[in-house]
Amino acid sequence: MGKISAVIITRNEEKNIGRCLMSLTDIADEIIVVDSFSTDNTENICKEYGVKFVKKEFIGYDSSKNYGNSLAKYPFILSIDADEEISKALKESLRTAKADLKEDGYYVKRLTNYCGQWIYHCGWYPDTKLRLFKNAKSSWQGSIHETLELSSNKTKLLSGDLLHYSYPTIRSHSEKINHFTDMAAISSFKKKKKVTIFKLAMGPIFEFFKKYILKRGFLDGYYGFVISVMSAYYVFYKYAKLKDLWIRENALDNQA
Repeated sequence: MGKISAVIITRNEEKNIGRCLMSLTDIADEIIVVDSFSTDNTENICKEYGVKFVKKEFIGYDSSKNYGNSLAKYPFILSIDADEEISKALKESLRTAKADLKEDGYYVKRLTNYCGQWIYHCGWYPDTKLRLFKNAKSSWQGSIHETLELSSNKTKLLSGDLLHYSYPTIRSHSEKINHFTDMAAISSFKKKKKVTIFKLAMGPIFEFFKKYILKRGFLDGYYGFVISVMSAYYVFYKYAKLKDLWIRENALDNQA
């Protein structure tokens, strides 16, 4: 039977972390939490589960996760977010995988709960993620929407879902959009990327059409419509913020 280290990064996750840790207690042989100095009850909840709790300034999603992986005792990492939970079916698949860890990476299907409803369309499911992997052959890349780079094609898809409770309210979705579009716009600006008015106008329209029609978001009812609109809003907000950064940059150049 192989052993695995679960790695989680957190900041102010008192509403989610208990559920996450509870789902890990009988599957992970070690749990590491890298916390960016939470000001709520996250640390106390983690200590109730006997995790290895490490405080470290946030250095980007990829770097923070890689740091957590560097602390792992065992060769295989189970990467999970604080707002995720291992379903019973996925837990059984993980137990089977642990009996013979012959692959270098294992994919899981992520199912997202939006305002109390499970979303099966909008391009949100199956949201396959590489979450169990050999530490020595992997590295997280990307400071905003990080992805795992695995130097091997020996992978397998596990059955069962990773349950994702990312959006308890529409307001929480809006707040995340504001946060991530800030990061995306700044990242694009640093890379000297620009956006045209045409792209600013048409990008959100295409994004709505893709989510609601092509990805059949209409089958998720009211919240499928909301998600499609919010996805379009994300695209508009990201481009508008990038455009604004260039306008301010040009204004400063003209004043110099």
